[in-house]
Amino acid sequence: MHELAVTESILKIALENAQKVDAKQITSINLLIGQMASIVDDSIQFYWDILSEGTIALGATLNIKRIPTEMHCFDCGHIFSPGPDSFDCPTCNSIRVQIIQGDEMRVESIDVE
Repeated sequence: MHELAVTESILKIALENAQKVDAKQITSINLLIGQMASIVDDSIQFYWDILSEGTIALGATLNIKRIPTEMHCFDCGHIFSPGPDSFDCPTCNSIRVQIIQGDEMRVESIDVE
């Protein structure tokens, strides 16, 4: 359900930036979403179709690029991509790790006419 709030924010960002350049139409929005961001692409699209009605963003394409997860091990310093079943460091088996990439969500660019 948090996709509704996320989509509202995306629309707000797009409209504010389009207004700054006096755009007549928003044609596409390019999003970067980390694999660990817990955001469902189809839900964003669903809410987008509803929320963008009556705005210059209606019909804009949402292009979603997923960012792979990377983790840093505090014990040995290794940077790695976690496996499907474990976040343990593959070098030293430590569980003292931190996500350094893959939980972000941002608007990368907005295409307008």
